[in-house]
Amino acid sequence: MLALNPSLASLAADAREAFQAIAGKAATLTVAAPGRVNVIGEHIDYCDGFVLPCAIERWVVIAARPNGTTSARIASAHGGEPAVLDLSAALQALPGDWANYLRGVIHGFQQRGIIVPGFDAFIVSSVPSGGGLSSSAALETATATLLEALSGTTLDPREKAKLCQTAEHDFAGVPCGIMDQFASSCAVADHLLLIDCRSNEAVPVPFANPGLSLLVANTRVHHQLSDGGYAARRNDTVSGLATLGKASWRQVSAADVEAAREALGDQAYRRSRHVVGEIQRTVDAAAALRRGDFGALGPLMAASHSSLRDDFEVSCAELDLMVDLAQELGRAGGVLGSRMTGGGFGGSTITLCETAKVAAIAGHLHEHYLTRTRIVPEIFATRPAGGARVLD
Repeated sequence: MLALNPSLASLAADAREAFQAIAGKAATLTVAAPGRVNVIGEHIDYCDGFVLPCAIERWVVIAARPNGTTSARIASAHGGEPAVLDLSAALQALPGDWANYLRGVIHGFQQRGIIVPGFDAFIVSSVPSGGGLSSSAALETATATLLEALSGTTLDPREKAKLCQTAEHDFAGVPCGIMDQFASSCAVADHLLLIDCRSNEAVPVPFANPGLSLLVANTRVHHQLSDGGYAARRNDTVSGLATLGKASWRQVSAADVEAAREALGDQAYRRSRHVVGEIQRTVDAAAALRRGDFGALGPLMAASHSSLRDDFEVSCAELDLMVDLAQELGRAGGVLGSRMTGGGFGGSTITLCETAKVAAIAGHLHEHYLTRTRIVPEIFATRPAGGARVLD
């Protein structure tokens, strides 16, 4: 079953209507930021690697209005107590509070000496939470875009992305790389974004073929990246690089990893093999897209998933099943390639497929996944969307 993407216009209307109902006044400002899906290049954004994500047609939208005070009052359609934040004081994280993402972004503006006036706001989102599609980065980027508009400040999109990344590190406790926030902030419609995570250069790569689509399948097995699994993998890469005696993973070859296998030990060896292999797969995928060779992506996506499953150990039974269901259809069934996407430990898969067969592929995945797991997945198609913006 193929889920439809709520339009950005309808989400904005919902946010404004809810704001009006709560505040008793009309919102004067609406902003949006997209989630993202990563086509290839997983767990290497914090290893100076290359990643190849795009923004998706799922959004976090915030409707807001200045309130003439020094406080921010923020409510969300996803529940929880509304956050009341004192903008005149240095903000600190509160353990387990959903508003830490907001606090972290506001803190980033405070550190830059940018004065943000008090405001009321209401948040709606169509980005699945815990689905590996960067709902947190979309929330951070939407918040930063709102604060830019309220304060009359325009940050460079890359600077905004790094501000949001720091917010996730320091206030949400997730030591993420730069990919998610860069994709939400810098994405270009109908393009993937090749991000050099060492130089922070982001280069759009055309994805203009209307005959192909990206099918996202949310397994609804929710991960929690702050529970230590993500941080442990990152620590493995740090120790592996130290053993290899290099300053950057970009200086490490597959031969280097093989030569140091005994010194690394089994776990660090497998983690290192994934990093080096995934960097090369991402470079190869971008080159294939530039020459219009979409068929070359299939084997690269398959190798990426196998590496994430076996060497980096961030997949799970549900992700593996969803990938297997897509791959068994093959080219005859309209599938070019499939892999897990995002931090792992649950979340979503991404399948590159023929647009004309999207509904049939989604139906196959839905039926057989439900039969095998008794979990109802959420499956939707997307084209590469543009990045964060002010809507009015």
